[in-house]
Amino acid sequence: MLGAELSARGYLSRTAAELGRLDPAQLEGLADAVMAAYRGRRLVFVIGNGGSGANASHLCEDLGKCTLRREDYDSEKPRLRILSLTDNTPYITAWANDEGFERVFVEQLKNLAGPGDLLIAISGSGNSPNILRAVEWANAHGVHTFGCTGYSGGQLRQMAQRCLHVPVHDMGVVESLHLIAFHWVIGSLHRRIANPVMAVEKRSA
Repeated sequence: MLGAELSARGYLSRTAAELGRLDPAQLEGLADAVMAAYRGRRLVFVIGNGGSGANASHLCEDLGKCTLRREDYDSEKPRLRILSLTDNTPYITAWANDEGFERVFVEQLKNLAGPGDLLIAISGSGNSPNILRAVEWANAHGVHTFGCTGYSGGQLRQMAQRCLHVPVHDMGVVESLHLIAFHWVIGSLHRRIANPVMAVEKRSA
């Protein structure tokens, strides 16, 4: 844990340096993947464990709400169809208790997902069995897959069709940088969905 090794100033400096190493094209790729799902009226699913599960819930909430303007709350404007599969606690515990924790996400996808949908799979290590099983099923059934990884990327980096990779060997920093990246994605989607005039201005600038 870098926080156990570095002073507060050193930790902030190191985190800032790692943030600067992120590939902007990967953030743009994630935003584009979500936008394509929105345009196609497809479902977006987000999965993760632990801190990555919290990030999955956070990303889902923000993309579901913050792609709207207040004046659109009561309108018929299409909304982004997004679910965090980390949040169905009874379903997760039923599958984990009866059949094994590696099934908690893939079994939900089997109920809900279809070709053309998007799965955003978040795993700092890239090696969580329940994440990999879900991505494997999604790839085999026409669901687009986007991995969000850290460390060396693990198996997820190889399995997912596209990836946002944070090459840091510290889980806390990986999860923090994922969330920073997600907040840019949320802003990008807000600009394109909630404020299409802004999007036109951005393209012409």
